[in-house]
Amino acid sequence: TDGTDHGTGTIALLAGGAVKGGRVISDWPGLKLANLHEGRDLRPTTDLRSVIKGVLQDQFGLSDRVLAETVFPDSAAARPMKGLVV
Repeated sequence: TDGTDHGTGTIALLAGGAVKGGRVISDWPGLKLANLHEGRDLRPTTDLRSVIKGVLQDQFGLSDRVLAETVFPDSAAARPMKGLVV
């Protein structure tokens, strides 16, 4: 694999007093060969920008436009994930 032995899918972990914790948010694709990315890696199901956008929006009140054009340019398709922090 030319050194790409760390895979594709990963996790995002949020910690802190404002986090609505005690849960796992997941869209588990499974490990069957047909579900693997490139036939070898766990398939990513969530754009990490959506997670970060959700936290920034809930915590600081940033608009969808600012998040999509300034924070993460050209990322309108990655919608902010709701309900991550109180």
